[in-house]
Amino acid sequence: MSQQVQGVIAPGKNQPVRVETIVVPDPGPGEAVVKIQACGVCHTDLHYKQGGINDDFPFLLGHEASGIVESVGEGVTDVAPGDFVILNWRAVCGSCRSCLRGRPQYCFNTHNAQQKMTLLDGTELSPALGIGAFAEKTLVAAGQCTKVDPAVSPAVAGLLGCGVMAGIGAAINTGNVGRGDSVAVIGCGGVGDAAVVGARLAGAAKIIAVDIDDRKLATARTMGATHTVNSRSQDAVEAIRELTGGNGADVVIEAVGHPETYKQAFYARDLAGTVVLVGVPTPDMTLELPLLDVFGRGGALKSSWYGDCLPSRDFPMLVDLHQQGRIDLGAFVTETIALDEVEQAFARMHEGDVLRSVVEF
Repeated sequence: MSQQVQGVIAPGKNQPVRVETIVVPDPGPGEAVVKIQACGVCHTDLHYKQGGINDDFPFLLGHEASGIVESVGEGVTDVAPGDFVILNWRAVCGSCRSCLRGRPQYCFNTHNAQQKMTLLDGTELSPALGIGAFAEKTLVAAGQCTKVDPAVSPAVAGLLGCGVMAGIGAAINTGNVGRGDSVAVIGCGGVGDAAVVGARLAGAAKIIAVDIDDRKLATARTMGATHTVNSRSQDAVEAIRELTGGNGADVVIEAVGHPETYKQAFYARDLAGTVVLVGVPTPDMTLELPLLDVFGRGGALKSSWYGDCLPSRDFPMLVDLHQQGRIDLGAFVTETIALDEVEQAFARMHEGDVLRSVVEF
């Protein structure tokens, strides 16, 4: 029998979000219903609200979440009721050409629940990133549930579901940061700071944080940045080069998603260095670079989707590192809020006042 729960929807482009009653169906084959315990307020949810992803309104927002599996559908064997899980938005299919080549982190056929959650009047909802976790309960594909140590705080665990994983993975998985490398991170919000943490974890010798907000730069230092650059008052490219012996950084991670900051990343890397784009651009953005510069500088220009993570491998590992005190995931949680405070949390995020607001249930 379906259930009625409270959830946050974005009714239309740039309209304020609101709490509505959501109808969650029983899980069908390959599906699971998860009772949400915590869900972070992520920039991607704001992009959905602003129409920057697509126009499939109304959206059921929220995707950076953890919770308890309540029930599962036919054929589900990897998780069971009572399991504590982090939700992920790239459920690996196991059978596409990428999975069959042993590269499941690049799965080309990730999947979501087949059934739709709805409003009381039957209006179908589009769950953000196939999750929709600003709700007391949500319906997902069972493959979107990754079991982790239940001793970890739900507020901390949920952040691995998107932003923190994206940043750490951009450094470790996509950027292949190695011991002794120099790394620059442009944009020090939640994802950028996670990239700083990832670079430190990988053994980078020099980690340069770049932002226009001194508050964010101060936070980046607490996360492991060895140097900071305020690009409002300094030329970011010149500053990074000066800090790296005139050469540029081995890896530059762009965590803004804007053409101008991408160009900074491109020119701030060393010859044969790597640029990693993990910031999410809007559909209207374009990039122009001299093709000779692309050729002449060598190296690699990479995009990092979800930190190129494999949830079944990376989520438990990072939870374990947190539990061991080797990384402080709790430092990303600025505040915990109630479900009806999401709209205000978007405003605080836009103003740069928080790393993460986390809805707790």
